[in-house]
Amino acid sequence: MSAALQQPAAAPAIAIRPARIEDLDALVALEHAAFSIDRAERRAIRHAIRSASMTVLVALADDGDGREILVGAATLERRRGSRNARLSSIAVSPARAGLGLGGLVLDAAEADARTHGCTHLRLEVRADNGAGIRLYERRGYTRFAVIADYYEDGMEAWRYVKALA
Repeated sequence: MSAALQQPAAAPAIAIRPARIEDLDALVALEHAAFSIDRAERRAIRHAIRSASMTVLVALADDGDGREILVGAATLERRRGSRNARLSSIAVSPARAGLGLGGLVLDAAEADARTHGCTHLRLEVRADNGAGIRLYERRGYTRFAVIADYYEDGMEAWRYVKALA
């Protein structure tokens, strides 16, 4: 008797949109789930959602019961008169790590920066964040600086930039 081969479950569809103030609790929860240090505080997240010079994007997936759950986010900063945007944060729910969600959120962040007239996207990443470094380098980001003692725990940051087509 042969066992039937099981097909892997299709990855749930992900919707990405700008954050709303009603996403605040879920964004704070994601921040605490994704980061053990250097977390954004609730008031900083609220400010970013409301800011005209920042964009907070949220990635939503169906929880299986028809409700959307927040599974990823990105925060971008822009300055008037500058063609550079800064990706100040990107987070993926640890339960969704390794499923390509980081790449989807990064793509959306790049598209948002282009929409706002930016020609380059910059970011910092912990020197010990191998998964993040691999993602950025695979996506065409170039390291241009190292900043010693950047994070709370003394870890250095690697600065990356990408020209947006």
